[in-house]
Amino acid sequence: MTTFQPPTIDQRITATLTGDPGRVPVVVGLCGAGRTSLLRRLADAIGPLDAQYVNVERTATTPERFLAALTSASPFVDPGSTPRVSSPRQAFDAVLAFFAAAHRADNRPVTFLLDEVLEFRTFESFPGLRRALPELLAVIAASPNHFVLTSRFPTRVDRALAGASPQFSVVPMPALADIDVSRLIYEAAPRRDGPAWLVSALSGGRPSYVRAIADAIASRPEGPGDVAPMDTLVAALGPGAGLWSLCAFEYEMRLHRARGYGALKAILEILSEEEPLTLTDISQRMGRTPGSTKDYLSWLEDVDLVSVQKKRYRFRDPLLRLWVRLHCHSAPPTADAIGRELRQFLEPQLG
Repeated sequence: MTTFQPPTIDQRITATLTGDPGRVPVVVGLCGAGRTSLLRRLADAIGPLDAQYVNVERTATTPERFLAALTSASPFVDPGSTPRVSSPRQAFDAVLAFFAAAHRADNRPVTFLLDEVLEFRTFESFPGLRRALPELLAVIAASPNHFVLTSRFPTRVDRALAGASPQFSVVPMPALADIDVSRLIYEAAPRRDGPAWLVSALSGGRPSYVRAIADAIASRPEGPGDVAPMDTLVAALGPGAGLWSLCAFEYEMRLHRARGYGALKAILEILSEEEPLTLTDISQRMGRTPGSTKDYLSWLEDVDLVSVQKKRYRFRDPLLRLWVRLHCHSAPPTADAIGRELRQFLEPQLG
């Protein structure tokens, strides 16, 4: 009897583009979830004459420069010669026209793979572009071309699509299965028996976290004095190590995209000590009014640092909570302290 295998996310996106070309997949996932790798694989599978990958995060500086970056690297036929633009509004209009009507030499539609699509909000600070993102979404929905969009901000995507066309379909990036975790560990350290179940429990199946832990496993000394798996995880979370760096990036990047930087860090430290907590719990520990604390919490929700369920708040990323608990102090933690916290984190799996 053949065992049913659910389709991979690549297969799901490809099926959407070919079977229901009117749908626009919007792939969401936290930092290191594999969104960019997915778009790169799709670009290779679709082919260089039919697909253009666009790193919006790196190129959304000014509308004029983005237009130049988009069109100069494109394999597609411009619907009309790109005009000489004299304002941000004209440049953005030219961007919209290109997305709407660019095509192959044989007039067939093409596919745009837009990485970090919410970065188009950068243009909303320019004159006449206060609704740049809604305008873009409307053009994408009406275009005969195909699009795949990504974002590391699931909450902001939900809000951006609330008033958009129902053609947009949010697709969460899945966690890696245990067999894929084992494969990544083997690729990094083929002569090691990697503790795949421990890596899955700590990483939550996030590809970037798994690779960082796999690299730590690969760097362990060999021989009869081999380091225990738990000690490897402790080292991966130590100051300056790979897993530490990934968590530090996500922590700072998301906080800088929010408001109220110092107060938000304080709330994250409170939740790292205990979660879930109610608004009242947090405001009392903060020494702030419930009104101001609710604003802070809404800003943390907006950048997906916290989530709320039944009026109780918690970290969206459990590993990031562990990182804050360990490293947001005046001195770095000792290896013993990391080991203690790590064992408590993994206690449900350790039994």
